[in-house]
Amino acid sequence: MAYLSAVEQCARWYVLTARHQHERQIQQTLSSRGWETLMPTYRSRSQWSDRVREIERPLFAGYVFCRFNAEKKNEIRDLPGVTGMVGFGGKLAAIENETIAELRALMLSGQPLCPWVYLKAGDRVRIERGPLRGLSGTLLRDPNGLRLVIGVELLQRSVAVEVEPDVVVPARAA
Repeated sequence: MAYLSAVEQCARWYVLTARHQHERQIQQTLSSRGWETLMPTYRSRSQWSDRVREIERPLFAGYVFCRFNAEKKNEIRDLPGVTGMVGFGGKLAAIENETIAELRALMLSGQPLCPWVYLKAGDRVRIERGPLRGLSGTLLRDPNGLRLVIGVELLQRSVAVEVEPDVVVPARAA
């Protein structure tokens, strides 16, 4: 069993907010100063007038993950490109180690990644493509995947249809 120093035991993962397109610079600065960082990326195609090029982009644009002791927050906040830190009620919000491990596993898997709209069960959603395009309902997760649930209020009944995750987008508030 590895023993951690008192400083390492207090160090947690936090999320830094970054100036537009400064994520890589912040990560490099933090790493060069000995801080543990994570900035997951994905490959994306960009089209210029004369060519198409595949580039690496941050999976979470505007954010960099960093592991540090909360007492060091001012030292990190003052770095060039850092605009703040994610928190609630004036307190830093830490990310669970398991979440960081999951993100690292995704990066190491070699599977293609892309940013995705955060949807949870119960959200109102709309189908964007395919034969069900334009339908709106409530998102439901079950062991077999995602379902769109449409209710018939007059009958107090609902119907569910299985949908692919890539066709579902949040419904616009009316």
